[in-house]
Amino acid sequence: MVKEKVLIVGGGFAGIKTALELGKDDRFSVTLLSDNDHFTYYPTLYHVATGGARVNASIPLKTIFENSNINLSIAKADSLNRKAKVITTQDGKNFDYNTLVLALGQVTNYFNIPGLAELSFSVKSIDEVERLKAHLHAQLVSNHKPDLNYVIVGAGPTGTELAGSLQSYLKRIIYWHGLENRPIHIDLVEAAKRILPKMPPDMSRRIKRQLRLQGIRLYLGDAVEGESANDLLVNNKPIQSHTVIWTAGTANNPFFSANNFFLSANHKVATDVYLQAEPDIFVLGDNANTPYSGMAQTAIYDAKFLTNNLKRRARGRKFKSYVPKQPITVIPTSEGWAAISWGKLRIYGWLGWVLRQAADAHAFHDFEPWRKSLPQWFSYSSTEAVPCAICAQHNSN
Repeated sequence: MVKEKVLIVGGGFAGIKTALELGKDDRFSVTLLSDNDHFTYYPTLYHVATGGARVNASIPLKTIFENSNINLSIAKADSLNRKAKVITTQDGKNFDYNTLVLALGQVTNYFNIPGLAELSFSVKSIDEVERLKAHLHAQLVSNHKPDLNYVIVGAGPTGTELAGSLQSYLKRIIYWHGLENRPIHIDLVEAAKRILPKMPPDMSRRIKRQLRLQGIRLYLGDAVEGESANDLLVNNKPIQSHTVIWTAGTANNPFFSANNFFLSANHKVATDVYLQAEPDIFVLGDNANTPYSGMAQTAIYDAKFLTNNLKRRARGRKFKSYVPKQPITVIPTSEGWAAISWGKLRIYGWLGWVLRQAADAHAFHDFEPWRKSLPQWFSYSSTEAVPCAICAQHNSN
Protein backbone atom coordinates (compact mmCIF):
# COMPACT_ATOMS: atom_id res chain seq x y z
CA MET A 1 0.00 0.00 0.00
CA VAL A 2 1.33 3.44 -0.96
CA LYS A 3 1.11 5.72 2.03
CA GLU A 4 0.13 9.38 1.82
CA LYS A 5 3.09 11.56 2.82
CA VAL A 6 1.93 14.16 5.32
CA LEU A 7 4.44 16.83 6.30
CA ILE A 8 3.52 18.83 9.40
CA VAL A 9 5.47 22.01 10.07
CA GLY A 10 5.24 23.26 13.65
CA GLY A 11 5.67 21.60 17.04
CA GLY A 12 2.87 23.36 18.91
CA PHE A 13 -0.64 22.31 19.90
CA ALA A 14 -2.02 21.88 16.37
CA GLY A 15 1.07 20.29 14.81
CA ILE A 16 1.66 17.72 17.53
CA LYS A 17 -2.00 16.75 17.83
CA THR A 18 -2.25 16.28 14.06
CA ALA A 19 0.86 14.10 14.06
CA LEU A 20 -0.35 11.97 16.97
CA GLU A 21 -3.76 11.39 15.40
CA LEU A 22 -2.49 10.58 11.89
CA GLY A 23 0.36 8.48 13.27
CA LYS A 24 -2.18 5.93 14.50
CA ASP A 25 -3.31 5.27 10.91
CA ASP A 26 -1.01 3.16 8.73
CA ARG A 27 -2.35 4.80 5.56
CA PHE A 28 -0.20 7.83 6.35
CA SER A 29 3.53 8.44 6.53
CA VAL A 30 3.87 11.36 8.91
CA THR A 31 6.83 13.72 9.35
CA LEU A 32 6.84 16.50 11.94
CA LEU A 33 9.26 19.37 11.29
CA SER A 34 9.81 21.71 14.23
CA ASP A 35 12.34 24.42 15.00
CA ASN A 36 12.24 23.46 18.70
CA ASP A 37 13.05 20.08 20.22
CA HIS A 38 10.36 20.50 22.87
CA PHE A 39 6.68 21.33 23.08
CA THR A 40 5.83 24.48 25.06
CA TYR A 41 2.60 24.47 27.03
CA TYR A 42 1.90 28.20 26.80
CA PRO A 43 -0.92 28.40 29.37
CA THR A 44 1.58 27.67 32.17
CA LEU A 45 4.47 29.89 31.04
CA TYR A 46 3.35 32.59 33.47
CA HIS A 47 3.67 29.97 36.24
CA VAL A 48 7.27 29.16 35.23
CA ALA A 49 8.10 32.88 35.23
CA THR A 50 6.88 33.16 38.82
CA GLY A 51 8.68 30.22 40.36
CA GLY A 52 7.46 27.12 38.56
CA ALA A 53 9.94 24.56 37.24
CA ARG A 54 10.83 24.43 33.55
CA VAL A 55 9.23 21.00 33.28
CA ASN A 56 5.90 22.63 34.18
CA ALA A 57 5.55 24.00 30.64
CA SER A 58 7.85 21.91 28.48
CA ILE A 59 7.80 18.36 27.14
CA PRO A 60 10.59 17.03 24.87
CA LEU A 61 9.22 16.03 21.48
CA LYS A 62 11.16 12.76 21.70
CA THR A 63 9.17 11.93 24.81
CA ILE A 64 5.86 12.69 23.12
CA PHE A 65 6.67 10.63 20.03
CA GLU A 66 8.55 7.73 21.58
CA ASN A 67 7.19 4.34 20.48
CA SER A 68 5.40 6.03 17.57
CA ASN A 69 6.07 5.87 13.85
CA ILE A 70 6.32 9.65 13.48
CA ASN A 71 9.41 10.93 11.67
CA LEU A 72 10.68 13.80 13.79
CA SER A 73 13.09 16.42 12.42
CA ILE A 74 14.37 19.52 14.22
CA ALA A 75 14.99 22.35 11.74
CA LYS A 76 13.47 25.69 10.77
CA ALA A 77 11.31 25.76 7.64
CA ASP A 78 12.47 28.44 5.22
CA SER A 79 10.93 28.11 1.77
CA LEU A 80 8.11 26.32 -0.03
CA ASN A 81 8.28 24.98 -3.58
CA ARG A 82 4.63 24.45 -4.44
CA LYS A 83 5.26 22.84 -7.84
CA ALA A 84 7.72 20.26 -6.48
CA LYS A 85 5.81 19.94 -3.18
CA VAL A 86 8.96 20.45 -1.12
CA ILE A 87 9.76 22.42 2.04
CA THR A 88 13.39 23.53 2.38
CA THR A 89 14.86 24.33 5.80
CA GLN A 90 17.36 27.03 6.70
CA ASP A 91 20.13 24.43 6.83
CA GLY A 92 19.33 23.26 3.29
CA LYS A 93 17.40 20.05 3.97
CA ASN A 94 14.46 19.15 1.73
CA PHE A 95 11.20 17.54 2.85
CA ASP A 96 8.69 16.41 0.24
CA TYR A 97 4.99 15.82 0.81
CA ASN A 98 1.66 14.88 -0.66
CA THR A 99 -0.20 16.89 1.97
CA LEU A 100 1.29 19.83 3.84
CA VAL A 101 0.03 21.00 7.25
CA LEU A 102 1.30 24.35 8.50
CA ALA A 103 0.91 25.22 12.18
CA LEU A 104 3.91 27.40 13.00
CA GLY A 105 2.46 29.59 15.76
CA GLN A 106 2.99 33.30 16.27
CA VAL A 107 5.98 35.54 16.96
CA THR A 108 6.38 38.54 19.24
CA ASN A 109 5.47 41.90 17.72
CA TYR A 110 6.84 45.09 19.32
CA PHE A 111 5.10 47.37 16.79
CA ASN A 112 8.41 49.19 16.20
CA ILE A 113 8.11 50.91 19.59
CA PRO A 114 11.59 52.25 20.46
CA GLY A 115 13.54 50.28 23.07
CA LEU A 116 11.06 47.47 23.70
CA ALA A 117 12.80 44.73 21.72
CA GLU A 118 16.14 45.48 23.38
CA LEU A 119 15.08 46.27 26.95
CA SER A 120 11.81 44.54 27.83
CA PHE A 121 11.27 40.95 28.89
CA SER A 122 9.11 38.61 26.86
CA VAL A 123 7.27 35.46 27.92
CA LYS A 124 6.81 33.63 24.60
CA SER A 125 9.27 30.81 25.26
CA ILE A 126 10.80 28.77 28.05
CA ASP A 127 14.16 30.51 27.67
CA GLU A 128 12.52 33.93 27.86
CA VAL A 129 10.59 33.20 31.04
CA GLU A 130 13.71 31.70 32.65
CA ARG A 131 15.56 34.93 31.80
CA LEU A 132 12.77 36.95 33.42
CA LYS A 133 12.76 34.78 36.53
CA ALA A 134 16.53 35.12 36.91
CA HIS A 135 16.22 38.92 36.56
CA LEU A 136 13.46 39.14 39.20
CA HIS A 137 15.56 37.21 41.71
CA ALA A 138 18.86 38.97 40.93
CA GLN A 139 17.30 42.43 41.07
CA LEU A 140 15.79 41.83 44.49
CA VAL A 141 18.85 40.18 46.01
CA SER A 142 21.30 42.73 44.59
CA ASN A 143 19.29 45.85 45.43
CA HIS A 144 17.75 44.47 48.65
CA LYS A 145 14.42 46.03 47.69
CA PRO A 146 11.78 45.64 44.98
CA ASP A 147 11.88 47.55 41.73
CA LEU A 148 9.97 50.84 41.87
CA ASN A 149 7.41 49.37 39.49
CA TYR A 150 7.04 46.02 37.79
CA VAL A 151 5.26 46.91 34.57
CA ILE A 152 3.38 44.38 32.46
CA VAL A 153 2.27 45.62 29.05
CA GLY A 154 -0.75 43.87 27.60
CA ALA A 155 -3.85 42.84 29.55
CA GLY A 156 -4.72 39.77 27.51
CA PRO A 157 -4.78 36.34 29.19
CA THR A 158 -0.98 36.08 29.59
CA GLY A 159 -0.51 39.59 30.96
CA THR A 160 -3.46 39.28 33.33
CA GLU A 161 -2.36 35.89 34.67
CA LEU A 162 1.20 37.11 35.14
CA ALA A 163 0.10 40.28 36.93
CA GLY A 164 -1.99 38.23 39.33
CA SER A 165 0.77 35.76 40.24
CA LEU A 166 3.86 37.99 40.22
CA GLN A 167 3.29 39.65 43.58
CA SER A 168 3.18 36.44 45.61
CA TYR A 169 6.39 35.18 43.95
CA LEU A 170 8.27 38.38 44.75
CA LYS A 171 7.04 38.29 48.34
CA ARG A 172 8.39 34.74 48.72
CA ILE A 173 11.85 35.83 47.57
CA ILE A 174 11.77 38.82 49.93
CA TYR A 175 10.79 36.60 52.85
CA TRP A 176 13.33 33.86 52.08
CA HIS A 177 16.19 36.36 51.85
CA GLY A 178 15.14 38.32 54.93
CA LEU A 179 14.71 41.57 53.00
CA GLU A 180 12.76 44.54 54.26
CA ASN A 181 9.08 43.98 53.58
CA ARG A 182 8.41 46.92 51.28
CA PRO A 183 5.34 47.47 49.09
CA ILE A 184 5.44 45.81 45.67
CA HIS A 185 4.01 47.92 42.87
CA ILE A 186 2.70 46.03 39.86
CA ASP A 187 1.33 47.99 36.91
CA LEU A 188 -0.72 46.50 34.08
CA VAL A 189 -0.84 48.65 30.94
CA GLU A 190 -3.38 48.05 28.17
CA ALA A 191 -4.00 50.13 25.05
CA ALA A 192 -7.66 49.06 24.93
CA LYS A 193 -10.26 50.59 27.23
CA ARG A 194 -10.63 47.41 29.26
CA ILE A 195 -8.58 44.40 30.28
CA LEU A 196 -9.11 41.19 28.31
CA PRO A 197 -10.62 43.13 25.38
CA LYS A 198 -11.45 39.93 23.46
CA MET A 199 -13.36 38.44 26.40
CA PRO A 200 -16.99 39.16 27.40
CA PRO A 201 -17.29 42.59 29.09
CA ASP A 202 -18.82 41.19 32.29
CA MET A 203 -15.87 38.82 32.71
CA SER A 204 -13.43 41.70 32.13
CA ARG A 205 -15.14 43.78 34.82
CA ARG A 206 -15.04 40.96 37.37
CA ILE A 207 -11.35 40.23 36.79
CA LYS A 208 -10.56 43.95 36.83
CA ARG A 209 -12.11 44.18 40.30
CA GLN A 210 -10.16 41.15 41.48
CA LEU A 211 -6.85 42.56 40.24
CA ARG A 212 -7.50 45.86 41.99
CA LEU A 213 -8.26 43.99 45.21
CA GLN A 214 -4.79 42.44 44.85
CA GLY A 215 -3.30 45.95 44.64
CA ILE A 216 -2.46 45.93 40.93
CA ARG A 217 -2.56 49.34 39.26
CA LEU A 218 -4.33 49.41 35.90
CA TYR A 219 -3.54 51.78 33.04
CA LEU A 220 -6.35 51.29 30.52
CA GLY A 221 -6.59 53.05 27.18
CA ASP A 222 -2.93 54.02 27.49
CA ALA A 223 -0.43 53.51 24.68
CA VAL A 224 3.24 52.64 25.22
CA GLU A 225 5.49 55.03 23.29
CA GLY A 226 8.97 53.83 24.20
CA GLU A 227 11.31 52.30 26.76
CA SER A 228 14.64 53.48 28.11
CA ALA A 229 17.02 51.86 30.58
CA ASN A 230 15.15 53.45 33.49
CA ASP A 231 11.53 53.96 32.51
CA LEU A 232 8.63 53.18 30.22
CA LEU A 233 6.95 56.06 28.40
CA VAL A 234 3.15 55.75 28.50
CA ASN A 235 1.03 58.58 27.04
CA ASN A 236 4.00 60.95 27.35
CA LYS A 237 4.40 60.10 31.04
CA PRO A 238 7.35 58.00 32.30
CA ILE A 239 6.88 55.06 34.65
CA GLN A 240 10.17 54.34 36.37
CA SER A 241 11.07 50.66 36.08
CA HIS A 242 13.87 48.24 35.30
CA THR A 243 11.36 45.42 34.81
CA VAL A 244 9.05 45.86 31.82
CA ILE A 245 7.37 42.65 30.64
CA TRP A 246 5.90 42.71 27.14
CA THR A 247 2.88 40.48 26.54
CA ALA A 248 0.92 42.83 24.27
CA GLY A 249 1.78 42.00 20.70
CA THR A 250 1.97 38.98 18.46
CA ALA A 251 2.24 38.61 14.70
CA ASN A 252 1.73 35.77 12.29
CA ASN A 253 4.79 33.68 11.54
CA PRO A 254 6.88 35.43 8.85
CA PHE A 255 7.07 32.17 6.89
CA PHE A 256 3.70 32.95 5.31
CA SER A 257 4.47 36.41 3.96
CA ALA A 258 7.93 35.26 2.86
CA ASN A 259 6.33 32.47 0.83
CA ASN A 260 3.54 34.56 -0.71
CA PHE A 261 0.50 33.13 1.05
CA PHE A 262 -2.72 35.12 0.71
CA LEU A 263 -3.21 36.93 4.02
CA SER A 264 -6.44 38.39 5.35
CA ALA A 265 -6.79 41.88 6.85
CA ASN A 266 -5.53 40.63 10.24
CA HIS A 267 -2.43 39.15 8.53
CA LYS A 268 -3.52 35.56 9.10
CA VAL A 269 -3.75 33.04 6.28
CA ALA A 270 -7.03 32.91 4.42
CA THR A 271 -8.42 29.36 4.34
CA ASP A 272 -11.51 27.72 2.88
CA VAL A 273 -14.17 25.73 4.74
CA TYR A 274 -11.73 22.81 5.02
CA LEU A 275 -8.88 24.92 6.52
CA GLN A 276 -7.17 24.63 3.14
CA ALA A 277 -5.14 27.64 1.99
CA GLU A 278 -4.13 26.13 -1.36
CA PRO A 279 -4.52 22.68 -2.93
CA ASP A 280 -3.10 20.10 -0.48
CA ILE A 281 -1.86 22.83 1.91
CA PHE A 282 -3.75 23.21 5.19
CA VAL A 283 -3.21 25.90 7.83
CA LEU A 284 -4.19 25.39 11.47
CA GLY A 285 -4.29 27.12 14.82
CA ASP A 286 -2.81 30.57 15.33
CA ASN A 287 -1.91 30.96 11.66
CA ALA A 288 -5.41 30.52 10.20
CA ASN A 289 -8.00 33.26 9.84
CA THR A 290 -10.68 31.49 11.85
CA PRO A 291 -12.97 33.08 14.49
CA TYR A 292 -11.17 31.74 17.58
CA SER A 293 -7.65 31.54 16.22
CA GLY A 294 -5.00 32.16 18.85
CA MET A 295 -6.44 29.87 21.53
CA ALA A 296 -4.85 26.54 22.46
CA GLN A 297 -8.23 24.80 22.45
CA THR A 298 -8.85 26.05 18.91
CA ALA A 299 -5.51 24.67 17.72
CA ILE A 300 -6.37 21.21 19.10
CA TYR A 301 -9.87 21.42 17.66
CA ASP A 302 -8.42 22.32 14.23
CA ALA A 303 -6.05 19.35 14.41
CA LYS A 304 -8.85 16.90 15.18
CA PHE A 305 -11.01 18.38 12.42
CA LEU A 306 -8.28 18.08 9.79
CA THR A 307 -7.19 14.57 10.75
CA ASN A 308 -10.79 13.37 10.56
CA ASN A 309 -11.09 14.89 7.08
CA LEU A 310 -7.83 13.37 5.85
CA LYS A 311 -8.98 9.97 7.09
CA ARG A 312 -12.33 10.48 5.33
CA ARG A 313 -10.52 11.28 2.09
CA ALA A 314 -8.37 8.16 2.47
CA ARG A 315 -11.62 6.16 2.62
CA GLY A 316 -12.86 7.83 -0.56
CA ARG A 317 -15.32 10.12 1.22
CA LYS A 318 -15.78 13.88 0.92
CA PHE A 319 -14.43 16.45 3.36
CA LYS A 320 -16.72 17.89 6.00
CA SER A 321 -16.92 21.67 6.41
CA TYR A 322 -15.33 23.46 9.33
CA VAL A 323 -17.67 24.68 12.07
CA PRO A 324 -15.92 27.04 14.56
CA LYS A 325 -16.22 26.11 18.22
CA GLN A 326 -16.04 28.75 20.91
CA PRO A 327 -13.39 27.72 23.45
CA ILE A 328 -13.81 27.76 27.21
CA THR A 329 -11.81 30.63 28.68
CA VAL A 330 -10.10 30.23 32.07
CA ILE A 331 -8.14 33.16 33.57
CA PRO A 332 -6.40 32.66 36.96
CA THR A 333 -5.35 35.83 38.78
CA SER A 334 -3.89 34.32 41.94
CA GLU A 335 -3.44 30.94 43.56
CA GLY A 336 -6.92 29.76 44.47
CA TRP A 337 -8.86 32.19 42.24
CA ALA A 338 -9.78 31.96 38.57
CA ALA A 339 -12.52 33.14 36.23
CA ILE A 340 -14.22 30.87 33.70
CA SER A 341 -16.33 31.84 30.69
CA TRP A 342 -18.18 28.93 29.08
CA GLY A 343 -20.75 30.36 26.70
CA LYS A 344 -23.10 32.33 28.95
CA LEU A 345 -21.89 30.54 32.11
CA ARG A 346 -19.47 32.35 34.44
CA ILE A 347 -17.62 30.76 37.34
CA TYR A 348 -15.39 32.77 39.68
CA GLY A 349 -13.18 32.03 42.64
CA TRP A 350 -11.95 28.77 44.12
CA LEU A 351 -14.12 26.55 41.91
CA GLY A 352 -12.74 28.28 38.84
CA TRP A 353 -9.22 27.53 40.08
CA VAL A 354 -10.01 23.84 40.61
CA LEU A 355 -11.50 23.57 37.13
CA ARG A 356 -8.39 25.24 35.69
CA GLN A 357 -6.23 22.55 37.30
CA ALA A 358 -8.46 19.87 35.81
CA ALA A 359 -8.23 21.54 32.39
CA ASP A 360 -4.43 21.55 32.57
CA ALA A 361 -4.39 17.87 33.50
CA HIS A 362 -6.56 17.07 30.51
CA ALA A 363 -4.42 19.25 28.24
CA PHE A 364 -1.25 17.33 29.14
CA HIS A 365 -3.17 14.14 28.34
CA ASP A 366 -3.80 15.44 24.81
CA PHE A 367 -0.11 14.76 24.12
CA GLU A 368 0.84 11.97 26.52
CA PRO A 369 -0.85 8.89 28.02
CA TRP A 370 -2.17 9.25 31.56
CA ARG A 371 0.84 7.43 33.05
CA LYS A 372 3.01 10.30 31.78
CA SER A 373 0.59 13.22 31.77
CA LEU A 374 -0.50 12.87 35.39
CA PRO A 375 3.09 13.17 36.75
CA GLN A 376 3.57 16.14 34.40
CA TRP A 377 0.46 17.81 35.77
CA PHE A 378 1.39 16.98 39.36
CA SER A 379 4.80 18.55 38.75
CA TYR A 380 3.08 21.69 37.50
CA SER A 381 0.85 21.92 40.54
CA SER A 382 3.48 21.12 43.17
CA THR A 383 7.02 21.79 41.91
CA GLU A 384 8.85 25.09 42.26
CA ALA A 385 12.19 25.95 40.69
CA VAL A 386 14.19 27.97 43.18
CA PRO A 387 16.97 30.21 41.84
CA CYS A 388 19.49 29.99 44.69
CA ALA A 389 20.57 27.92 47.69
CA ILE A 390 18.84 30.21 50.19
CA CYS A 391 15.52 29.94 48.36
CA ALA A 392 15.98 26.17 48.05
CA GLN A 393 16.53 25.80 51.80
CA HIS A 394 13.35 27.71 52.66
CA ASN A 395 11.31 26.04 49.92
CA SER A 396 12.17 22.58 51.28
CA ASN A 397 10.99 23.44 54.78
